Amino acid sequence: MSPWGVCALALLSQAPAKPAVPAVPASLAAPAHPSSATATPPARENGWSGLTPEQRAALIADRADAPLAERLLGMSERFLNTPYVLSPLGEGQGVDPDPTFRLDAVDCLTFVEETLALGMAHGEPEVPALLERIRYASTPTYEDRNHLMEAQWLPNNIKKGLLVDVTRKYAKEDTVTVTKTLTARTWQSKSSMALQLPRERQPVGTYTLDMIPLDKVLEHARGVASGTILVVMREDLPLKATRITHLGFLVQKKKRPYLRHASKGGYNRVVDEDLETFLARNARYDKWKVTGVSLFEARRPPATLGPPPATADSSATVGAP
Repeated sequence: MSPWGVCALALLSQAPAKPAVPAVPASLAAPAHPSSATATPPARENGWSGLTPEQRAALIADRADAPLAERLLGMSERFLNTPYVLSPLGEGQGVDPDPTFRLDAVDCLTFVEETLALGMAHGEPEVPALLERIRYASTPTYEDRNHLMEAQWLPNNIKKGLLVDVTRKYAKEDTVTVTKTLTARTWQSKSSMALQLPRERQPVGTYTLDMIPLDKVLEHARGVASGTILVVMREDLPLKATRITHLGFLVQKKKRPYLRHASKGGYNRVVDEDLETFLARNARYDKWKVTGVSLFEARRPPATLGPPPATADSSATVGAP
């Protein structure tokens, strides 16, 4: 299986890879780890690197009440050319001492998470709390992080009112229902154990999602609103803790749909890639076949978060608004 464009490792295991120093001012930076090494400067500047702290703060606050999709497009565009680094964020201490926020490196998941936090914020001071709300079930600890897409990241953010599944809205009768089941056996695999989660924090259950089959995606993609989150799904393998291996934002331009994503492999950076090209490449993977995509619309955070998410030993359904 080619690694081009695939963020599977970042989604399957957000375990610490290496400490790094955040390339942002202290207002948005986590404590540096004592053994941190300076990140390699990007080969091409992104839209954040040339800003002073004052300019960045003004940009985040500018037109803060504009439609969220418009905000997400603007914030995500500034990440174009940002280098791909596997699992660049952590808790700033403990199991994963990587910084809690940075603008100089992303993987496919942290690119989406940081864009959501920046787009939802009315000002720079709100960004850290919003990012924490997106990345964690409730508390900013490694064990409480939303490591798994089907079992944690998607259902928790849907319950918090931050995401709505719009797959069926766009694909209608072409939508199919799929599941991901996590068992005690799943957590005995090497890739699952790499997460280093204690047994009581290992989700077990069946998680349901709506999916557009891979051969039907282009038929509907041109009608999907720019700023919609697209997640890539593969066939269910019992020993894999997830079947979602990549995500990004759909962007309509030049009368064609593009995927704005942090791409590992040939690009190694955030790019706008023609969606037809992206899907054709994914269709060629044979060792872990791509089966389709799901679509999610971001929503501004409600005033209250509502009830806490389901515990790790219960099942959850992804897909209800």
